[in-house]
Amino acid sequence: MGFWDRLKRDIKKGIDEGLAALKEGTEVIKHKAEGVTSDVKKKVKVFEMKQKMQAQLAELGGRVYEVALDKRRNPFSDEKVKKVIEKIKKLHLQIEKLEGKKEEKSRKRVSKTKKAQSKKASPSKKKTSSKAKKTKASKKKV
Repeated sequence: MGFWDRLKRDIKKGIDEGLAALKEGTEVIKHKAEGVTSDVKKKVKVFEMKQKMQAQLAELGGRVYEVALDKRRNPFSDEKVKKVIEKIKKLHLQIEKLEGKKEEKSRKRVSKTKKAQSKKASPSKKKTSSKAKKTKASKKKV
């Protein structure tokens, strides 16, 4: 068994153990999130997708390294590398889509809050400069 095979096996074992623990935790979160807002559910889904993406990135790195050892081969011409890249792209688009919807909602809330605050603020309040404050303070001392 070569160095890369041992390393890949050990990394995969560590990732599998970590993902198993993570899945258990996310299952608990999912069950608790049933009664919570859809925003929390989206965050959990995004988190799970990011974990899948992390595993795919690790696989991609290992595969590229393996192919790159043979200096005559281009890692980007390898079919397995192409498939992993496509999986990563799909996950990335899904994550962006979920996060994009979340950002649009938060932007709408922020703009509504700013409008409400601008209506409450009165433009008649004068700001006294620090120079004017010093002058008033020095006159009081005299």
